[in-house]
Amino acid sequence: MEIFPAIDIKDGQVVRLSQGDFDRSTVYGTDPAAVAASFARKGARWLHVVDLDGAKNGAVSNLAAIERIVGTFPGKVQAGGGIRTPETAALYLERGVERLVLGTGALTDPAFLSAMLKNHPGRFYVGLDVRNNRIAISGWLSEVSGDPRETMAVLAEKGVSGFVYTDILKDGMLGGPNLPVYRELARTLPVPVIASGGIGALSDIRALLEAGVAGAIVGRALYTGSVDLSQALTLAASGRTGEPGEKEC
Repeated sequence: MEIFPAIDIKDGQVVRLSQGDFDRSTVYGTDPAAVAASFARKGARWLHVVDLDGAKNGAVSNLAAIERIVGTFPGKVQAGGGIRTPETAALYLERGVERLVLGTGALTDPAFLSAMLKNHPGRFYVGLDVRNNRIAISGWLSEVSGDPRETMAVLAEKGVSGFVYTDILKDGMLGGPNLPVYRELARTLPVPVIASGGIGALSDIRALLEAGVAGAIVGRALYTGSVDLSQALTLAASGRTGEPGEKEC
């Protein structure tokens, strides 16, 4: 299982939201690239970076900060937030982002999703942000119809190579992830799933490892110190059995 330290950017600063509420944000740093470097020193191979302003307004808003992260971090970066056109997607990929996380655009614009599947297969996951079994979009400010699990199954059939699933009510609360959902997704979907939301202790990392997900995004717990990144990376790596059929991120 891969660990993805999270860097959420709002107004150029590193912040964490509580349950996706923009009015309940905590600033944890003013230099996203410096935060990325600190994660690298502890052994992180991937980062999960979100342009929160872009997710809210639908336009790239923190590209300069993300460019600095990519230039600083020696590993791989997956990034999302406001990527709703092929041109924006290409902009991120040209700047060195390894993987895109597409939300609103992939879920509401079939032509955009088709273009991404044609032009950048394997370079993006679809992010589903779920609140009370409903899919939230546009920075979690509105919703779309459809059962999340059925939506993911359909998208996988179309060729989407993986998913980031966020339980909004768990996000930023440190109370533990939604394990029943992740167990079901890992068991039923043919592509990798990255879990996001609620991780507050090393025991949560162990539980997700046992649930069979391909990755876990850790945010507030790293900033508060309730999870040590080096220990989390060691624990997650212990699950690499190398057995046939193993799903990796």
